[in-house]
Amino acid sequence: METRRWTVSEIDEAAQILKEGGLVAFPTETVYGLGANAMISCSVRRVFDVKGRPSDNPLIVHVSSFEQVKDYVTDFHPYAQKLVDMYWPGPLTLVCKVKPDLFAKEVSAGLPTVSFRMPDDEDTLLLLKKAGVPAVGPSANTSGKPSPTTYEHVYHDLHGKIEGILDDGSTKIGVESTVLDISDPEQAPMILRPGAITKEQIKQDLGIEVSYDRHLLKTSEAPKSPGMKYKHYAPDTEVLMVKEQDWPAAITWVKENHLCAGVLAGPAVCDKVRADTAATFSYNGNSVAAATKGLYAGLRALDETQLRLDVILAAAFPEEDLGVAYMNRLKKAASQKYFEG
Repeated sequence: METRRWTVSEIDEAAQILKEGGLVAFPTETVYGLGANAMISCSVRRVFDVKGRPSDNPLIVHVSSFEQVKDYVTDFHPYAQKLVDMYWPGPLTLVCKVKPDLFAKEVSAGLPTVSFRMPDDEDTLLLLKKAGVPAVGPSANTSGKPSPTTYEHVYHDLHGKIEGILDDGSTKIGVESTVLDISDPEQAPMILRPGAITKEQIKQDLGIEVSYDRHLLKTSEAPKSPGMKYKHYAPDTEVLMVKEQDWPAAITWVKENHLCAGVLAGPAVCDKVRADTAATFSYNGNSVAAATKGLYAGLRALDETQLRLDVILAAAFPEEDLGVAYMNRLKKAASQKYFEG
């Protein structure tokens, strides 16, 4: 199969293919998604097959407006409209209880809930409007590997496996959306997956308390949201997280053990360690926002270098505000392992 590269001028063709059941990767402000018509079972099954994704992991449904969601949901949470007004389009996914037998059964992994998101990307919103159907959109990559933040990342993983990719350059945020469970109108909203919309931001903007889901899933349990159960975002190369005060010891360890090491960090760190390591990937700034945007691209670049690295040392950040989402992804990439000098 030839995988097409579409621009916005060719969006009618992409929309028709999506509507009829083909697989179309699309950009969002978070990462690139692998789109399929959420009403067609064989198309949704192809998403799982192409990605190698576990079938008990539910998918997020992407829509072009909140009006679409109103056709599917049985009972809205009291804060649903306020959340939409505040954050849509944007990196917030809402888990809602839905009417039965509307979506392909593979979308919800057997649960009575479906996750909805309106992405903040003009080209993709136009694609969804022209297609006229809701679209699943998990990250457009091989399951478990770092998510794609550019057209090139998607093409690397999925060329020859999908019909095409809508190219809109690099994504703005770099990690997947916040997933907020509002499926029970009687319960307070709960964050199932952290993202750019933080717990603190929701409290400040809406004046409501939300919590993080700390429940550890059993093997037999189906997760309510992507990103809750399986190891994700991991390159083939071993990754170790490094706290700010541990960089000197980490570099000494690399040199003493004659390791071929890569470093993923901001310029403040990379400039200091470049002479003592095999490769560096410096994101554009030293802030956690810059780190978040560059995380997946950096993991991919260092993992795919021809140097065959022994280890990737990645900068850790405090787990507060956006740092919660960043560290959630990095911890999974590193299998929870820190450098310990």
